[in-house]
Amino acid sequence: MDKKLLAMLACPVCKGDLKLDSDKQELICYNDAMAFPIREGIPVMLAAEARTLTTDERLHKA
Repeated sequence: MDKKLLAMLACPVCKGDLKLDSDKQELICYNDAMAFPIREGIPVMLAAEARTLTTDERLHKA
């Protein structure tokens, strides 16, 4: 994912920073414990499409 695009994106729920998990192709919001998928190179920034982070994922912030 382009670093300039990532810098412009914010969590749609809390407007906080997102971290890229390139292995899982997700954008992570640790404030809301949500992971937004990236499909075919396009971030899906819908809360309904996000998954909830596990407790382990929340504790091991990258």
